[in-house]
Amino acid sequence: MNLDDIRKDIDRIDRQLLDLLSQRADLVHEVGVVKKRDGLQIYAPEREEALLRKLVEMNKGRLPERSIRAIYREIMSAALALEDDLKIAYLGPEGTWTHQAAIKKFGHSVAYSAQPNFAEVFDQVSRRQADYGVVPIENSTEGAVSHTLDLFVDSPLHICAQILLRIENGLMAAIPREDIRTLYSHPQVFGQCRSWLLRNFPDADLVEVSSTTRAAQIAKEKASEGAAALGGPLAAELNGLTLLEECIQDRATNTTRFLVIGEKTCPSTGNDRTSLLFAIHDRPGSLVRALQAFEHFDINMSKIESRPSKRKDWEYVFYVDLAGHCDDDKLRDAIGELEKHCSIVKILGSYPDTTGD
Repeated sequence: MNLDDIRKDIDRIDRQLLDLLSQRADLVHEVGVVKKRDGLQIYAPEREEALLRKLVEMNKGRLPERSIRAIYREIMSAALALEDDLKIAYLGPEGTWTHQAAIKKFGHSVAYSAQPNFAEVFDQVSRRQADYGVVPIENSTEGAVSHTLDLFVDSPLHICAQILLRIENGLMAAIPREDIRTLYSHPQVFGQCRSWLLRNFPDADLVEVSSTTRAAQIAKEKASEGAAALGGPLAAELNGLTLLEECIQDRATNTTRFLVIGEKTCPSTGNDRTSLLFAIHDRPGSLVRALQAFEHFDINMSKIESRPSKRKDWEYVFYVDLAGHCDDDKLRDAIGELEKHCSIVKILGSYPDTTGD
């Protein structure tokens, strides 16, 4: 078979694909009409994850799982845009890792709204200026993001999905490597790259800024002064910088977990995670008895964090992640037992326990 024949076959398949995508778009439009009529959520993370898993299982061709997910992410993004004018608020500015996480979850076809801080992301969704918000919650190297945890105490919003994003930081600049004297980045990025910095730039000045995007902007503005930045490839691309070295983080598996927040939690998928917060009564042994509720009902607790309640000195709020959905009988019973030992118990949300793929 010669090259011209192969290209003719590709053109024929492309026409078929486009026709099928148009048919799919018509059906998606009808889904949107039904959802609006019945007052249903436009975005359904439980349906999304089930579909992606099914497609990966059905795949018998050359495309790897990552490619299947990426292709259908954009198909589903276009579908969301057809169903409604979906707007996603995220911790900005444009080009941050949170922006990249939002694109990974929602694709390029929906509208995005960069917000200056965590509180504004929550506020935009609460006031229905955005349909969903995306915020970081923890990093595998640097731990929990306390600002996000604190906002859940008083917020009416729920967690409806999570995003696991591999963080691959790079050295970016508009000058040669040997001319670099000052490095700009977000403090968490400096923390993720400590060993690399000590080996490669032990004498450079490290300047913390609000985001990797801001760091890239400064690296461009102050290039003549020896400025460079650490951050992701999107920030480098948006600011016209060259990636002098990629993957400089100390741990190859460095991953950040992000949350999608909205007005409603997610129905059960059979493979779920539940996040909740609680505050215990100020009595000896209260925390031990509270946690025993999960052991008694054989509930796996994968995470626990404590934060000052900010309502009373030396009072703490505990955040936990549990295996299962809040509507599962076993988990519901465990939460009921937990409430006996606590002054506050608040379910933040149940959502698909997805992987980073």
